[in-house]
Amino acid sequence: MLAVRSEDGCEERAAAAWLVMLQNLMVSHRMLSFACVAVLPMLAVGVSSQTFPGTKRTPPTLRVFLLAGQSNMEGQAVVDLDHKQHYNGGRGTLQHVMANALDKQRYEHLRGKDGKWTKRSDVVVWYRARGEQMKVGELSIGYAVYDDLHHFGPELQFGHVVGEHFADPVLLIKTAWGGKSLAKDFRPPSAEGETGPYYTRMVSEYQEAIAAVAKTFPQFAKHKPELSGFVWFQGWNDMCDKEATAAYEANLVHLIHDVRRDLGAPKLPIVVAETGNADHEIFRKAQRLGVEHPDVAGPAVFVPTRAFLRKPGDSPNTGHGHHWFGNAESYFLIGDAMGRAMLPLLQ
Repeated sequence: MLAVRSEDGCEERAAAAWLVMLQNLMVSHRMLSFACVAVLPMLAVGVSSQTFPGTKRTPPTLRVFLLAGQSNMEGQAVVDLDHKQHYNGGRGTLQHVMANALDKQRYEHLRGKDGKWTKRSDVVVWYRARGEQMKVGELSIGYAVYDDLHHFGPELQFGHVVGEHFADPVLLIKTAWGGKSLAKDFRPPSAEGETGPYYTRMVSEYQEAIAAVAKTFPQFAKHKPELSGFVWFQGWNDMCDKEATAAYEANLVHLIHDVRRDLGAPKLPIVVAETGNADHEIFRKAQRLGVEHPDVAGPAVFVPTRAFLRKPGDSPNTGHGHHWFGNAESYFLIGDAMGRAMLPLLQ
């Protein structure tokens, strides 16, 4: 200890005084340190919660899928019609399939406990049937080409699969017209020849639907639409033409390229479903090779569907092989396969 002498020579009292001063200083220092530790987190919270002028919050996302093709994408599955002559007594309708399925749990999400067909609020549909009648709303049965609630298409189960995958809401945009070929009607711009009018309509209807999201679906007015995938289900008309069959692989490569370019999504996930109801192995192989072509960069997958074809006698439309005989199980399984094939591409 430092020795200090006072004028009166009392060294001990001076040393004690210095010791008290030092102790007081140490206590004050500890108190100041504690105060800083306590106050700084409060200041940090205040700064982090403050909204600074000019800053913007990121809007929530609306996941968008474009579904395109011809009549089978329009939707030909029968829900509940059971006329003995015209619908084979209801065999193969959705109602019949659900009642007789061994795995009833697979379909239980389609109908509520009240017996009504369910509607999914987090998945919505935009579809101009035959280019005329607008069909918009929550995912359910009825988004088919007919003006009724007795039909559906692949969009039904596809929407449920992707809807379960995303925390974000989903918008399905359907652009489909019956009896149309890829060789002529949907002909992509990069293929030689005149661009198909239905390719142009497909792109324009997609753009129209996106532009009208806030008005059509006001619940998602503050969401930012984000194109997440493209699904193609088409082929019957090309299969019926020898030249169109030979050109299908190349035309499909052009279609994938042009859709990605014209929709501004160079790495857009693509799902192409097989025309599995056709007894034409050469054509179905051309569909697969088009998707697997080395010029198709980015995520794309071919979905086999041949296993989903059911017998005419077990279906409502016994004479409509080009429409999968209207069998609801076929369309349900096709939509399910499309959705499950899309999910890995979204990673």
